[in-house]
Amino acid sequence: MNFDDIIAQTHAHMAGDLAHVQIDKSWSQGRSVYGGISSAVLFASLQATIEDERPIRTLNVNFVGPLLCDEPFIIKHVELRVGRNVSQLMAMAEQNGKNCVVLQACFAKSRESKVTVPNCDLHDFTMPSKRTFIPNIPKVTPKFLRQFDLSIQDGGIPFTGKKTSHYSGWFKFKQPQTQFNMVSLICLMDAFPPTLIQLLKWPAPASTINWNVEFLTTDVNYAPNAWFAYHDITRHAQDGYGITEANVWDESGQLIAISRQRVGVFD
Repeated sequence: MNFDDIIAQTHAHMAGDLAHVQIDKSWSQGRSVYGGISSAVLFASLQATIEDERPIRTLNVNFVGPLLCDEPFIIKHVELRVGRNVSQLMAMAEQNGKNCVVLQACFAKSRESKVTVPNCDLHDFTMPSKRTFIPNIPKVTPKFLRQFDLSIQDGGIPFTGKKTSHYSGWFKFKQPQTQFNMVSLICLMDAFPPTLIQLLKWPAPASTINWNVEFLTTDVNYAPNAWFAYHDITRHAQDGYGITEANVWDESGQLIAISRQRVGVFD
């Protein structure tokens, strides 16, 4: 099951032509569906309801419980408020009568303003010539990673007892998408491993509890096989939970998104 298949299912479900959505184990992350694809599905379902020019500005995703692979789920919407400029909407993935993933999205029109502060965050990463191999260890390496190419240029392989707690590098889809759009970007942005688990010497479960994304651009007209630069740092970790913050740049060096996560590590 590829990315386009899943998004086509989503649109058919929201149109009433399909009773549910179901994602197979090729997108598994432990016992759950990979968080990037579940977030992309919920975002795609909301984006289809926007009738005017209101691009996405902010996403906030709560991974309430495991969304299981190879089991059907339905999508529900809540309209929190639709104003003259800003729409606040919510989508939920419900499986077996329980909310598993909840996404709140803020769509807002572009307006003329005297306030302009350009972003100056840059990176010095070299373009990758090939992916960096993450060993395929049964029951340890998530299957969803087969959907992406990662080039880790700084930071450690998970569960190798490194002293570092950050990642620098690049990522892209392994198989080019029919069309790269904002839904594709959201799916991709969660592909790097959590920064914290490279500190561990042995495999242990880890999961994102909350994911917040701020978008700096509304134009995602990228090539289907485009690389994106990624720099993720650990801001704080204690009591089994960590806060990470990442920048995402396109190939031209433009910062396009800021991602923050609360991650639980169950070691």
